[in-house]
Amino acid sequence: MHSPAPGFFDNPMVEATDIHFSFGQRPIYSGLNMVIPRGKITVILGPSGCGKSTFLSLVGGRLRPGSGGLLFDGAPIPPPGSNRLFEMRRKMGMLFQSSALLTDLSVFDNVAFPLREQTDLPEELIRIVVLLKLEMVGLRGARDLMPAELSGGMQRRVALARAIALDPDMVMYDEPFVGLDPISMGVIVKLIRELNDALGLTSIVVTHDVSEGRDIADYLYLLGDGKTIGHGSPEEMTDSDLPQVKQFMGGLPDGPVGFHYPAADYWADLSQPSP
Repeated sequence: MHSPAPGFFDNPMVEATDIHFSFGQRPIYSGLNMVIPRGKITVILGPSGCGKSTFLSLVGGRLRPGSGGLLFDGAPIPPPGSNRLFEMRRKMGMLFQSSALLTDLSVFDNVAFPLREQTDLPEELIRIVVLLKLEMVGLRGARDLMPAELSGGMQRRVALARAIALDPDMVMYDEPFVGLDPISMGVIVKLIRELNDALGLTSIVVTHDVSEGRDIADYLYLLGDGKTIGHGSPEEMTDSDLPQVKQFMGGLPDGPVGFHYPAADYWADLSQPSP
């Protein structure tokens, strides 16, 4: 694959070096290396269970790698519960897959929540900030509605307004396109691109949707077998001859990624007595 333009990876926002991580006896990463360029949209692709969302949890400090180096803005991710971690998290915004809106709060109060919890701003200024963020996602007129009154796409947009409420340096998106109709999906894709460029953000988008990920990305990573199995620009990944990359980007049923979960011999398994 071709090298990116000179300076593309200078002063990266996130650096992961030889990361190993397991859930109990189940290994997730066995030498993951990844560099997230500053000011760009990086899309992380991969099949379900390959560790895409786990990477966001490691960057956010909710999980700790078993070994390896993980830097955010040039500094190691602090341990869970530390004041340094809370300070670092203020530079991060997060859009959860389920939107995770607080169901008993209005749209306005959901967006205002991080401002009220993390700052000493007066309510007059919080109101201005909230309306500004809601205007950016096109929902200023919905500020008095409750989450249950919103469509799935509108909930995702409110969650995005909340994610940028504190003006973070980086926003992480966990499967932002799941469950959306084509119009709502197009709106979210457009918002992620426009907000990233207008606000000078760094964005990490985790998804298994190849088309949307390819459309929005400045750079793509494909995870598999506990590692990065392919990376490059959208064009480079689309044209890749690497078997696993070609299979995933093309949505091919046959290839190195098998259909069956590893198991003992089928006929031998059937002949075993019931436990």
